[in-house]
Amino acid sequence: MGSLPFVSIVVPVFNEQDTLRQLHAEVLEVVSAQQWTAEIIYVDDCSCDRSAEVLRAVHAASRGSALAVRILKLRRNYGQTAAMAAGFDAARGEIVVPLDADLQNSPTDIPRLVEKLGEGFDVVSGWRRHRKDRMLVRRLPSVVANWLIGLTTGIALHDFGCTLKAYRKSMLSELKLYGEMHRFIPVYLGRLGARITELEVDHRSRSSGQSKYSLLRAFNVVLDLVLVRFMSRYSTRPMHFFGQAALLFAGLAGLAGGLMVVFKLGWTRAVGVDYQADFVETPLPALAGSLFVGCVLSLFSGILGEILIRVHYESQGIRPYSIEMSLEPEDDHE
Repeated sequence: MGSLPFVSIVVPVFNEQDTLRQLHAEVLEVVSAQQWTAEIIYVDDCSCDRSAEVLRAVHAASRGSALAVRILKLRRNYGQTAAMAAGFDAARGEIVVPLDADLQNSPTDIPRLVEKLGEGFDVVSGWRRHRKDRMLVRRLPSVVANWLIGLTTGIALHDFGCTLKAYRKSMLSELKLYGEMHRFIPVYLGRLGARITELEVDHRSRSSGQSKYSLLRAFNVVLDLVLVRFMSRYSTRPMHFFGQAALLFAGLAGLAGGLMVVFKLGWTRAVGVDYQADFVETPLPALAGSLFVGCVLSLFSGILGEILIRVHYESQGIRPYSIEMSLEPEDDHE
């Protein structure tokens, strides 16, 4: 297969027949100008238009080109995260750059991202500072989602949703992607110790095709964020996560129980409120009982989580850490 490429460009494709030829021409121009050894991996996520046919034509016309073309076709539509994961696994380059197929990302930004990696970073994330999308449907939800992700994870990026990023392949090889987690790749890599920065990139208006984005996906980001928070902070110590939940439930149960006693004994008069009620006259007993049950369930969930984590790591020989470099005693004598 010849020498390994320096850069692997991964392009998830779903119903983008009208943009693929122009995209490939732009990427080829960039790669030729940089004189890189490069490959582009198109991952067809079971498109239902003519995307597969166009990709075959691009592949046939690329023989002898400076840009090696590889095509992966998935058996069914798995979604963008799975398509990106397939491309990452197949990539052979030292640097991996995912790129949208809809022409909204500009391939001319790729050299700047790669150059920034050379400053000692492991991840360079694109920032679409001047987005060409509708404010209410795309830009405003994106701003809110990015703020929430940064606040929750501690990774300060302006644009987690931008596909255009540059990664060191050595970092991606330790990553497993599931669900709709592609936007959280910097978070997972940050947990492994990756050095992360961001760079402003161009963002162009969609010239053809239809956006796959919907407001439902914005809600899904919030759900994914809860999972990311757990995986990034508590994946090896779930008892701490569920223990905090148990403590919260216990505190609320105690508060409800205390209010029951206050109302029963008429202690509200001390604050100028003449109110007295038996336990059965308020919903507080049911609330306190429910919160206590939540506390107990959280504790048992934490214990179960600890058992499952140990089974996961020990049965598969997985280590809960990542080593960047190792020096052995014999290395001193080379």
